[in-house]
Amino acid sequence: MPDWSYHPLFKPWLSHLPGNKGREFIHRGMSAISRLPGGMHFIEFLGHMAPSDRLTKRLFSLTFSSPVGLSGKIDPLLSGIDAFPHLGFGLIEVGPVTTLPSRPDFAARYSANDHAILYPITPESIGLEMTVKKLARFRNHHARTMIRLGGEDATLLSAAKALADSGDLFAVEISQIHSNEHLLALKNEIGPKPLLVAIKASETRSCLERLQSFGKVISGFVIEEDALPEGKAMSVPLKQADTMVTAIQLIRALSLPVIASGGVEEPEDALAFFEAGADLVLLSGGYVASGPGLPKRINEALLDRMVDQNRRTEASIGKGKYFKGWIWYWLFGLSILIGGVAALVFSLTKVILFYDEDFLQMSRLELIAFSPSLYKFMSHDRMTLAGTMVSGGFVYMQLARHGVRHGIHWARKAINIAGTLGFLGISLFLGYGYFDWLHGVFWLILFPLFLLGWRSTVDADQSPESANRKNHPAWKKANYGQLAFVLLGCAFVAGGAAISVIGATSVFVDTDLQYICMTPDQLTQFNEMLIPVIAHDRAGFGSALFSVGLLVLMLALWGFHEGDSWVWNTFLFGGMPAFFTGIYTHYYIGYTDFIHLLPAYIAIILYIIGLFFSRDFLRKRIEG
Repeated sequence: MPDWSYHPLFKPWLSHLPGNKGREFIHRGMSAISRLPGGMHFIEFLGHMAPSDRLTKRLFSLTFSSPVGLSGKIDPLLSGIDAFPHLGFGLIEVGPVTTLPSRPDFAARYSANDHAILYPITPESIGLEMTVKKLARFRNHHARTMIRLGGEDATLLSAAKALADSGDLFAVEISQIHSNEHLLALKNEIGPKPLLVAIKASETRSCLERLQSFGKVISGFVIEEDALPEGKAMSVPLKQADTMVTAIQLIRALSLPVIASGGVEEPEDALAFFEAGADLVLLSGGYVASGPGLPKRINEALLDRMVDQNRRTEASIGKGKYFKGWIWYWLFGLSILIGGVAALVFSLTKVILFYDEDFLQMSRLELIAFSPSLYKFMSHDRMTLAGTMVSGGFVYMQLARHGVRHGIHWARKAINIAGTLGFLGISLFLGYGYFDWLHGVFWLILFPLFLLGWRSTVDADQSPESANRKNHPAWKKANYGQLAFVLLGCAFVAGGAAISVIGATSVFVDTDLQYICMTPDQLTQFNEMLIPVIAHDRAGFGSALFSVGLLVLMLALWGFHEGDSWVWNTFLFGGMPAFFTGIYTHYYIGYTDFIHLLPAYIAIILYIIGLFFSRDFLRKRIEG
């Protein structure tokens, strides 16, 4: 559930569900999707959240795919544990694990007035037995697990022994440790796996001497966000950066690894913790308030900081390495754009070309004499195809120039997916037995350019960086703009698929026949070759719209990064040709049926909304 769906759609109504039903709905839903065949790929397609290899962290003799993890407070029932590794997390905390299940009457909730998360005083737990069972299924995932041991003194050691094979590392609160001997006994139960001691940030200074005495037994520390009692609940403020940073700096003096748990509301908080010396950072309430995209935003901010520290240069982002590859893709897009311009010129002038006349065995003037409306209808199909080609070609060029040129893997992936399906759409042209030679020559020109781009960019595997650090108003607005563009891309994909199917089957919809004032049988009686030509145009437009829709969808899903003005420009200038021809051609020929044009009107509204709400976020780097 990316931020563009979480904030505008799900968060407003899920928060009104009683108890923890909203939380469980999200977590169970995500886990159910991840378990389906192809489910993990679907989650990745929606959010592209997999962390870059450059963020891999080696700690405690373990490898973490990302230094960002998730606190056990977020998923105490482990209902979302199958999905979280696919959201950019490198560590999942489990627990506190108690021997028996615990279901407090108070349900955790977000308090906007206090800007805090309220948790039950007694943490929720599914109990020791169920935890062991769920973790046994989870062991196939790449994310590491840290088990927080909970419960009374009498059961702490037995729980540690039962869980020894279930987790990668373990943590216990300092309040549960009565002596060094007790800590040593706990360590013996979990064997060689790392054991960490957790302590509240505000208590770190007063406990430094005691923490230092644990040094020979434990492997590190967990600095936890502070919680304040509030009636039947514990109130955990979302923003605790200053207190946490001070505690991290104090604990670093003990020369053991440090995990910071909580206190992160936006990417700049996590960066401050890493700067202070934290090795890993776990998200808690900030994940709820800021949205599931927070780990991805932090990962991308970390990459951006790495680039800044290395004094970003063209060489460091791979311009030279991928130059040849991006230019082939760029030429591929340019060829489509030029082809679209040529098709637009023909659609506004001759409409019927010489090879069409040869196939029809009749001249353009004879067709006009037979039915001026049919002639205009054919120009309408060809004009909309031309505009779609111009838009698609421009988007391909932008992805190549600003994405593949820098080795950005998502840009290459978008080109390859849309291009491959576009080439496969050529089969639709043959549905009624008409395939003009000009299309064949055009694809023969395009295919080598596409193939050269594909083959010469196989090493383009860079993840994007992001300048975004804060949950500022422009970022919040951009979630609505991103949603509008995602819906627009989906609408184009659905519309392209529908038009392609119609072009390969019935060819016409009711409003088409009303405009032409003829039935398919009448057209066939006049010239049995007419419908194959029209079907060819329809299927061609549908295939092009489907391919461009995929480009819009993937650009919207994967390309939203603060300050990437080229993405906004791509939406703006890439959309103009398709929308202009799509609307103008209908008024040009007098085909203005409202129902027929309604999808285009809805699409242009989504387009304007997307541009308006995403402009501030994409057009400039926003301070403060």
